Amino acid sequence: MKKHSGKRRLAKFGTLLIVLTCVLSLAACGSKVKENTVLSADDVAGKTVGVQLGTTGDTFVSDLETDGSNTKVERFNKGADAVQALKQGKIDCVIIDEQPALKFAGSNSDLKVLDEEYADEEYAIAFAKGNSLRMEIDGALEELKSDGTLDKILSNYVGEEIGQHPYVSENNGSKGTLTMATNAYFPPYEYYDNGKVTGIDADIAQAFCDKLGYKLVIEDMEFDSIITAVSTGKVDFGMAGMSVTEERKQNVDFSVSYAQSKQSILVRDPEAAAAASSFSAKFKADFLDDARYNYILKGLVNTLIITVFAALIGIVIGFVTAMIRSAYAYTGKPKFLNLLATLYITIIRGTPTMVQLLIMYYVIFASVNASKILVAVLAFGLNSGAYVSEIFRSGIMSIDKGQTEAARSLGLPYGKTMRFVILPQAFKNVLPALANEAIVLLKETSISGYIGLNDMTRGGDIIRSITYDAMFPLFGVALIYLVLVVVLSGLVSKLERRLRANERK
Repeated sequence: MKKHSGKRRLAKFGTLLIVLTCVLSLAACGSKVKENTVLSADDVAGKTVGVQLGTTGDTFVSDLETDGSNTKVERFNKGADAVQALKQGKIDCVIIDEQPALKFAGSNSDLKVLDEEYADEEYAIAFAKGNSLRMEIDGALEELKSDGTLDKILSNYVGEEIGQHPYVSENNGSKGTLTMATNAYFPPYEYYDNGKVTGIDADIAQAFCDKLGYKLVIEDMEFDSIITAVSTGKVDFGMAGMSVTEERKQNVDFSVSYAQSKQSILVRDPEAAAAASSFSAKFKADFLDDARYNYILKGLVNTLIITVFAALIGIVIGFVTAMIRSAYAYTGKPKFLNLLATLYITIIRGTPTMVQLLIMYYVIFASVNASKILVAVLAFGLNSGAYVSEIFRSGIMSIDKGQTEAARSLGLPYGKTMRFVILPQAFKNVLPALANEAIVLLKETSISGYIGLNDMTRGGDIIRSITYDAMFPLFGVALIYLVLVVVLSGLVSKLERRLRANERK
């Protein structure tokens, strides 16, 4: 009976999930999009403007926020997110670089780029202050300009000869490796194609690495993290359609210019209707074409690795810290270790997890070329340890003090009293709270993308940046998280039942 009851509950859960997905999908499809109200650059003031965080467009429109025009600036981590918001009518326009704007408009029939540009700019490569590599790459760029290589690379992605001049590398990297930081959501300068970061910047970087004898490694990260990664030495240079500004020059040095561009205004096209796609066509485009599901599967592996090892670290740290604080509560010793444990818990619980992750990567491991998964495991493990400590301590303190006194009166020392009397009961009491902490830890790993780590959430973001469809990637990632949480909760419930059965015996 119990087995059939469990199957019925699972069937009901699956049916409810399907119905909820369909309802949300219909609601998304049926929403009415606002008409376009931005017809020229003069119309931008007073509107809701979307920009990618930390870009030149962000810099240019920031002045409008304080000039009394009632302009509202919405800042997105990715240009594709701003475009999605524009398509849904959440913002009035997007200020972004010309070629990405044209690329977005070409991939979305309901969008267009205004003929009037917003501002001119030049692209250059960012280096840490005083990095001698800049001189080498400047020389290589000048040679690539002279022999026409730069023009061929640009024409392969822009203009009437797209795809006719692919750059082919023949380099063996005899002088070592150079690591490039980029933000691969900025077509045609950098974007994902068949699981690999490609585009104008990637090809130009490969070209000057070939000329100088270096092997190129590309690190994809959030755009506003590139300057930090370059200045702290986590990467050798940053290249992501980056304009030279006075603010950026205070933190990094720039190469000679390798491309010219301008800021463009992307708006909804009132004369074009959004291209309608069937449910199956969208699913195929999001997951099956070019095996895009692999972005999520690879991210899932990283998510599980981080969660498992961070949980183990958290349990060890939490248990040790809880024992120190509990010993101090019972005996008044050790005072110094208790002070350290209390300080650790206060700092970790009082600061955001994302800030801790960024500090771990950009400050603590600033000069160490450590694996990003290792950094994430340590950051999340330390964070989890503080919460696990309080869970364990609450379980220990929940046991009646009389049991401790009775055990001690029978001649058991403090260590054996805790081991054989207190901890077994405390563990049963805190098991649900520990399971909840594991669930929270699993979901917290979704911020790993801020250090350029491809977790499951970032895998969904990559698919969104390629297909410009938000529904399937977001629902797909959410469904996988939900399944993982349900499985984890089921395993914990099963363990609780076994513990209760042992108590009855």
